[in-house]
Amino acid sequence: MGSYLISKIGYALLTLLGVVTVIFLLFTILPGDPAQMMLGQNETEEQLKNVRKKYGFDKPLSMQYLYYINDLSPISFHSTNPDDFSYFETKKHKGNQLFKTGDVVTILKFPYLRESLQKNGKKVSEVIKETLPNTGILAVFAICIAIVIGILLGVISAMTKDQWPDKLIQLLSTLGMSVPSFFSSIIFAWLFGYVLQEFTNLNMTGSLYEVDDFGEGSYIQWKNLILPAVVLGIRPLAVVSQLMRNSLLEVMGQDYIRTAKAKGLSMFQVIRKHALKNSLNPVVTAISGWFASMLAGAVFVEYIFGWNGLGKEIVNALNTSDLPVIMGAVLVIATMFILINIFVDIIYGWLDPRIRV
Repeated sequence: MGSYLISKIGYALLTLLGVVTVIFLLFTILPGDPAQMMLGQNETEEQLKNVRKKYGFDKPLSMQYLYYINDLSPISFHSTNPDDFSYFETKKHKGNQLFKTGDVVTILKFPYLRESLQKNGKKVSEVIKETLPNTGILAVFAICIAIVIGILLGVISAMTKDQWPDKLIQLLSTLGMSVPSFFSSIIFAWLFGYVLQEFTNLNMTGSLYEVDDFGEGSYIQWKNLILPAVVLGIRPLAVVSQLMRNSLLEVMGQDYIRTAKAKGLSMFQVIRKHALKNSLNPVVTAISGWFASMLAGAVFVEYIFGWNGLGKEIVNALNTSDLPVIMGAVLVIATMFILINIFVDIIYGWLDPRIRV
C-alpha cells in the first residue's frame, strides 16, 4: 500500500504540473492587457509600466512561467534584491528561509497564488479561503442527496425490473441527466422561489450567510441551501440510480447470491448483507468524479442562485479578467479532484478485498 500511494502521489504531482502549464498558457495568451483592465480608462503610460513591472507582465513568457512555478512550489528560490521580481517578501510569501547561496535564498513556504488584480491587491489564497467552504458545503449536501436518493431509487428499480416503477425511475433518470444545470436552476428558482414562494418559503437567490436587518452581524440561512443543492444533485442522482440498478442486477445473478437465496434468506436480507456492498464499486467511482466536478460545475448554479461560493467568484473574475483568481481557483479544483481520486482508490480496497491484491 505504501509503494502504491507513493506512485499515486508522484503521478498526482506530474498531473498538477501539466494542469499548471495548461492553465498558465491558456490564460496568458488571452487577448487584452491585464494592466489596462486593472487601471481602467484613465491610465497613463507610467502607471501601465509600473503595474506590468509589479506583476511581471513585462517579462518574457518563459520567465513568467518559471516565476509562476516558483511561486507555487513549496520549495522556492528568491532573490535578495528588493528590485527583483522574485524578491522574497514576508507579507506575500508565508515561509521560512532554509539556506542562502550568494544572492539567492531557498525558502520553504506555502504555495503562493499571487494577488487579485481587481480586489486591491488581496491575496488569491484569501479569496479562495472565503469562498471555497461555501462551495464545499453546497457540494456535500448535493452529493448526499444524490447518494441517498440515487441508491434507494436504484435498488427499487432493480427489484422491480421491467415493471412500472422501474420504467418511471429510468425515465426520470434520463430526464435528469439530459437537463443542463443552468436551465434547471432557472426553472427551480422561478417555480419554488417565486411562483410557490408562499408555500415553500424559499428565496430565488441567497447565500449561506445573510446580513441581519438590524445591523447586528450575519447569520446562517440554511433554507437558501435547499434549491441550489437539489439542482446541483439532480444529474449525479440520475447517474447513481442508473449505475446502482445495473450493478445490482449484475450482482444478483452471481452464484453466491443464489446460494444465499437457497439458504432461505429474504430478498431484503440478500440485498442488505450480500449484494448491496458488492454493487457499490461503480457507484463510488461515479460519486467521486461527480463530487470533484461539482466544485467546478457549481459555477452556473451558484451564479444563478446568488450563492457566494468559488463558482460565483470564478464568473466574476472572468468578467473582470482577474487572471490570478481564475488560475488559482482552477488549480485548487484540480488539486482536490486528484486528492479525491486517490482517496477513492483506497476506498475500493475496503469495498472489494480482491482489489487489495
